[in-house]
Amino acid sequence: MVVSRTILILSSDIAVTSLLERKLATEGDPVVFSRFSSAYDSICNEMPHLLIIDVTSSRDSIPMLGILKEDPLFSGLPILAVLNENEPFAGWDNLLVDDYIWKRDVEKEIVMRVQLCGLRGQRMMEINPLTRLPGNISINRQLQHRIDRGESFALAYADLDNFKPYNDTYGFSRGDDVLRITGRLLLNITKNRLSENSFVGHIGGDDFVCITEPPVIEEICHDVIDAFDRIIPTFYNPEDQNRGCILGYDRSGMERRFPLLTISIGVVISQGTSFSHYGQVTEIAAEVKAYAKMQEGSCYRFNRRV
Repeated sequence: MVVSRTILILSSDIAVTSLLERKLATEGDPVVFSRFSSAYDSICNEMPHLLIIDVTSSRDSIPMLGILKEDPLFSGLPILAVLNENEPFAGWDNLLVDDYIWKRDVEKEIVMRVQLCGLRGQRMMEINPLTRLPGNISINRQLQHRIDRGESFALAYADLDNFKPYNDTYGFSRGDDVLRITGRLLLNITKNRLSENSFVGHIGGDDFVCITEPPVIEEICHDVIDAFDRIIPTFYNPEDQNRGCILGYDRSGMERRFPLLTISIGVVISQGTSFSHYGQVTEIAAEVKAYAKMQEGSCYRFNRRV
C-alpha cells in the first residue's frame, strides 16, 4: 500500500465519493471535495498525484480545468473524469482530462484505471519533451540497476561544444532542431550497434548519455562523431558554413569567432564491481567529458574502471 499518494476526488455525489474512497483506500490517500474552489486551494498547497472529477455532479468546474491545465506547474497533473453515459457530452476540447471512466464501471475498473494513470504520469514525467528521450530519473535508474546486478557496462556522456553561441545567433528554435537531431543520431546509432541492453537518455540542454555494453561503445562514439560532423554544417547559413565559424560576442562584449558545433564524449567503462552508486559513475563521466571538451573538434575520451 502506498499511503503517501494523494488522490483528490471532486464530486458532490455522496454515493460516488463513498464508492471511490472505499475502492481506492489501498491505492493511496483519497481526499474528497465537493467544490472546485476548495479543491483548487488544496492543489496549490500540495499537488496530488491524481485528480478524479465526477463531471455529472461538478459540471460547473469544467471551465476551471482549463485554467488549471494552462498553469505550467499543474499541466502534468493527471486528471481522470467520471462520466455518466446518459448525460450529454460536449467533447474533449472542452473537457481537458487525461482519461475517463463510465460511472457504471467505477465499481469494477476504478482501481485499474487509477493505477494506469499513475504509471502513465510517471512515464511522461521521465521523458524529455523536446527529444522524447528518457530523462534523469530513468538514467539514474538504469545505471543503478546495472550496478546492483554487477554487470559490466559503458556510460558515454555527450555534450555539444559552442552550443550557446549557436543558440544566441540562430535562436532557440534552431537550437532545438540541433538537440533533436543529436538525440536521434545517438539513439539510432546506439540501437543499430546493439538493439538490446542499450539505453539513450537526455539529461537536459545539450547533454546526452548512452549506456551500453563495453565492446560496442568505441564504435558508437566513432559513428556518432562521424555522423554529427557531416550533418551539423547544414544547420548553418551558407556564409557561416563557408567561413567555418560564426561571429558573436563573449560575455565581455568583445567580438569573437566561434567554431561550428562539435560534440565531446566522456566514456566510463565499469567491469562488474567498480561502483556502488550511480553518482560515482556520473561524476567520473563528467570529469572525462570535461577533459574531452578541452580537445579541439569532436572527440571522445575514456576512463576505464576495472
